[in-house]
Amino acid sequence: MGALVQPGAERRATAVVVGGGQAGLSAAYHLGRRGFASALTDPEADRTVVVLDAESGAGGAWRHRWESLRMATVNGIFDLPDFPQPPIDPAEPSRDAVPRYFDAFERATRPPILRPVTVTAVSRADTDPEGELLVESTAGRWRTRALVNATGTWNNPVRPRYPGQETFAGRQLHTRDYVSAEELAGRRVAVVGGGISAVQLLEEVSRVATTFWYTRREPVFREGAFRPEVEGREVIARVTADVTAGRPTGSVVSYTGLAWTPYARAAEERGALVRRPMFTAVEPLGVREADGSFTAVDTLLWATGFKAALGHLDPLGLRNARGGITLRGTRVVDEPRVWLIGFGPSQSTVGANRAGREAARELASRLAVTK
Repeated sequence: MGALVQPGAERRATAVVVGGGQAGLSAAYHLGRRGFASALTDPEADRTVVVLDAESGAGGAWRHRWESLRMATVNGIFDLPDFPQPPIDPAEPSRDAVPRYFDAFERATRPPILRPVTVTAVSRADTDPEGELLVESTAGRWRTRALVNATGTWNNPVRPRYPGQETFAGRQLHTRDYVSAEELAGRRVAVVGGGISAVQLLEEVSRVATTFWYTRREPVFREGAFRPEVEGREVIARVTADVTAGRPTGSVVSYTGLAWTPYARAAEERGALVRRPMFTAVEPLGVREADGSFTAVDTLLWATGFKAALGHLDPLGLRNARGGITLRGTRVVDEPRVWLIGFGPSQSTVGANRAGREAARELASRLAVTK
């Protein structure tokens, strides 16, 4: 929503939001409600905001979900503030339906977004704890007094390493690379991972291929669908306790467990939901099992999840010795000019909107005090 800046140029915004997915759009919207003007169209205003988004269009990571992920199987909690979801066909691919809804929100609210812009580094302009931050990007440098990071996890896939992996003669792909089961038809596929996506992909791929399911730990299935309005509070409280203590957080499913969804039941009925302990090594034509036996496979599908994409914040030194980042709410304790949303307690869509709203409220209050 605005012309790109020429490389090498420097501009200012009171607040910079990095990421234009659900959490980033929420933060920008609520900052606008609190009087922050667009740094693109009104740069001389008293308080301004800009959103730097790496995507070429609306939708965040939803733009890249695999084609067969339909709206019937997503949790539906991707609402944007004060913008009700329209009726959606449960058979429609989520990578079409959700970005269309996000695009409608952007057209209605016109957040100050520059895209596609990748933020490469964030550093301190000087030693003044109330001073400015420097945001380096593919569209030039921005100086800001506050940064709301909403980069999510999609661009930081977890790719485990196992002995001999580089010798594998078959195909290796991550969830991020997966398109549809048809491309794996007739193959012998090792599906690695114990999360929601792993079970979804296992169910799909097992319809057209021979599958073998590997996880590091025995998956824990829970009866009944996850109820975010009830159990979501408990999960958020547990994740909040971890980030408040500066502990690294796990995946969403490590807090919620796996639900016996229709696709999990379907995989079980077909005999695909049989978990094997992790293999000990990868060989050119397959994997070496934990018991020493060999299983021939021609495809390794790493459904091993994602971690927060925070590499651009490394110059700030936010991580502690344990690898965690200590937060109070969504604000970084050791760098109070930075808020992390879509991270920790708000990593899932359950808390993204709330996190954007709370970050905007705290940010506006802090700037009013330190002005």
